[in-house]
Amino acid sequence: MALPKQFSGKLALPVVSAPMFLASTPQMVIASCIEGVLGSFPAANQRTSEGLEQWIIEIKQALIDYEKSSGKLAAPFGVNLIVHKTNPRVEADLAILVKHQVPLLITSLGAVSDVVDAIHSYGGVVFHDVVNARHGRKAMQAGVDGLIAVTAGAGGHAGTLHPFALIQELRQFFDKTLILSGAISTGAEIAAARCLGADLAYMGTRFLATQECQINTDYKTMILDANADDIIYTNAISGIPANFIKQSIEGAGYDLNNLPIPDGFDIGAEMSDEETDSSTTTISAKPWKDIWSAGHGVSAIEEVLSIKDLVAQLINEYKQVISKVR
Repeated sequence: MALPKQFSGKLALPVVSAPMFLASTPQMVIASCIEGVLGSFPAANQRTSEGLEQWIIEIKQALIDYEKSSGKLAAPFGVNLIVHKTNPRVEADLAILVKHQVPLLITSLGAVSDVVDAIHSYGGVVFHDVVNARHGRKAMQAGVDGLIAVTAGAGGHAGTLHPFALIQELRQFFDKTLILSGAISTGAEIAAARCLGADLAYMGTRFLATQECQINTDYKTMILDANADDIIYTNAISGIPANFIKQSIEGAGYDLNNLPIPDGFDIGAEMSDEETDSSTTTISAKPWKDIWSAGHGVSAIEEVLSIKDLVAQLINEYKQVISKVR
């Protein structure tokens, strides 16, 4: 496995609990890291940089306390930062990550060498979201330590390529950590990702259906009831192509046969509480808050578990498949 040396011996399972907008919290991150899974959250889940700093302090202290009391190592944690010109908090948030030496930065919508250098200055690690080889090469040139291959079927802002194809293309020029994202909900699928050549599996939707996740109860129920056909890939909701649950789109008042043409993506607008307007309709519902995202992996989700029980289940499933492969 091509893992950063900083993560060596700290993971019970080759999994990242992906950062999910409005869903991932310190409680989820702490629970994931304690169970040996790399936990993460988006910086934008805290509405201010000051709030972000408090979350990081809370997470770091909880993991320190766990390691002291248990004598075991916790998995590292990461923060997702949208490196995009419309995000007004990039510099302030980055300064906080450097100040507190956050182990992992996950960058989206921009691979910037200065950002990578800032994290590397204290020995931190940078992973970057990519949906194709062209983006992967740009991120490699920026010096990132890992590429997150966001493929078709991933929750949130997803790609369109088949995982076989994207992993193969990225491995042709990138020999560092590869993380596969897209419809991964079981231990068998984690094993499949490893067999493809990925070092880690990126799991978001499966962690929505956990007891620690504080999303709307109806959202969790919708995940349990949904199948892959209920996931709609569209740029009409957030301005960037993303996967959302069909029933939540309809519940927000959208006509699936007449979705609006977006003006573009603006992280600042997405983080605000203003209504979403289009030329054809005015919708008060907001992406992720009222219109709920999920990936094709909903097909394998049948119950809400604690993160402890979920990770134990995933480890058992993973080991069973790996033993057969060997």
